[in-house]
Amino acid sequence: MVASGNEENNDEIQISDIPGGPVAFEICAKFCYGMTVTLNAFNVVAARCAAEYLGMHETIEKGNLIYKIDVFLNSSIFHSWKDSIIVLQTTKSMLPLSEELKVVGLCIDAIATKACIDVSKVDWSYTYNRRKVPEENGNDLNCNGFRNRPVPKDWWVEDLCELEIDLYKRVIMNIKTKGILSHEVIGEALKAYSYRRLPGFSKGVIRSGDVIKYRSTVDAIVWLLPAEKGSVSCSFLLKLLKAAIIVDLGEMAQEQLVRRIGQQLEEASVNDLSIRAADGEDVVYDVDTVQKIVKEFLMQDQNAEFESEDNEVQEIRRPGILTDASKLMVAKLIDAYLAEIAKDPNLPLSKFVDLAELVSCISRPSHDGLYRAIDMYLKEHPGISKSERKRICKLMDCKKLSVDACMHAVQNERLPLRVVVQVLFFEQVRATASSGSSTPDLPRGLKDLNIGSHGSSRSAATHPEEDWDAVATAEELKALKGEIAALRMSNGIGGSERNGGDSRNSVDKVAISKMKGLLKSKRIFSKIWSSKGAQGENSGSDSSESLGSANPEEAKSTPARNRRHSVS
Repeated sequence: MVASGNEENNDEIQISDIPGGPVAFEICAKFCYGMTVTLNAFNVVAARCAAEYLGMHETIEKGNLIYKIDVFLNSSIFHSWKDSIIVLQTTKSMLPLSEELKVVGLCIDAIATKACIDVSKVDWSYTYNRRKVPEENGNDLNCNGFRNRPVPKDWWVEDLCELEIDLYKRVIMNIKTKGILSHEVIGEALKAYSYRRLPGFSKGVIRSGDVIKYRSTVDAIVWLLPAEKGSVSCSFLLKLLKAAIIVDLGEMAQEQLVRRIGQQLEEASVNDLSIRAADGEDVVYDVDTVQKIVKEFLMQDQNAEFESEDNEVQEIRRPGILTDASKLMVAKLIDAYLAEIAKDPNLPLSKFVDLAELVSCISRPSHDGLYRAIDMYLKEHPGISKSERKRICKLMDCKKLSVDACMHAVQNERLPLRVVVQVLFFEQVRATASSGSSTPDLPRGLKDLNIGSHGSSRSAATHPEEDWDAVATAEELKALKGEIAALRMSNGIGGSERNGGDSRNSVDKVAISKMKGLLKSKRIFSKIWSSKGAQGENSGSDSSESLGSANPEEAKSTPARNRRHSVS
């Protein structure tokens, strides 16, 4: 080529296809002429590929360049954690030759081996996040404190975040194959890589960018997740699921994440579960995906294995079987989640009810959280029909409301009269029980109401209930609030400074006594059970009607009615 160039009076020749370009060729040329060449982590792969291209093997001459580079890699580069990572990064520009020469595989194995060695033999990583170390934050003036700290098992995870996803995936696979590091450490490595490589991941979003690139990253992380439960947190899994939905990863990967999340759902928070609906949807949140997660959680109780031994069938309870504590945590979580999604004005009632019914099988001591969610939905959806209002209130057990929740409920303009009366009665029962008196029998009308509130249609077939499903008017509840205020004033609220907490208790007793008087009134219950007898409850009307007589004038002047609404 030089001779040909001289004939054309050209001082330069072009060698376009040599790996590594002019720099790598210069190293090979200097070596041929006995000149000193300097190899390092940044140029050694290019030099090795160029030497291969030029055929600088031992068969040509002993101690040729290929041999010397291989010695340098094995004796120096692969013994250095930092240099191994740098060399692995440089192999990408030399593909596919660097792969054929096994430089990539050797680098990966060297890195994985170093990550798995005993931490007592590890020097500190060159890029370790020192912000985690108190000595580096000025909390300790000992300048040698950082070096004296014990090396954590995950000392290597941040360094590998420098690798592109294809190389990173191969390194993690190699580490997992060795079976030395715990699944928690592997999980921590995947978490660190996700936060570094997926912009916005910490907030459950993926910022605009190369969707295809991010999709391959999310896919690899999902694929690399250790199978063991608890290897990563539920919060991390939910962030990963949100990312998978955004990049449209595919149903199989999303189903895998849903299954994993369901196995440790009790660890999640409402913010974790707040998965945004896809663009173009009318609703704000993806409630369907949360329903799938809850179903996966509940299915764990059905996954008990049976094994026969000595002709006896024995149930083998696996570690994943649910405990009462985890069930209660999930029930409270879903109650809080329902309160959050209830703020969406476009949320269909069916989605709210279906999700609430999923956890209705979980017994919980208090329904305050569920009441809050129902009240929030009624507040944000004032236009729902009486039948829908009745349906959502069926989810709640009035017996499980706290005193504060009861006091709120009896003044709540959004609740049907049925619910208000139930709350009043159960407050009476609670007050009677706490005072040591015998618990009064539940009137048949209230029994039917109670049965109806928990899914039975029996009362609907025997009693006209349209009035009960109507909402109390603002005037009626205004009178109630005035009565309660009068009760508090007349029973020494002003003396609370003198009496301390006794004042509140005395007022509550008076209020409960007032409720007891109301519920003992035969007159009001005769009105309730007999009114509207001639009117079918299946009229289909969504308008509210006043409780009491069908005659508006009679209803207006009925003392029993006024008493009912002044204390309910």
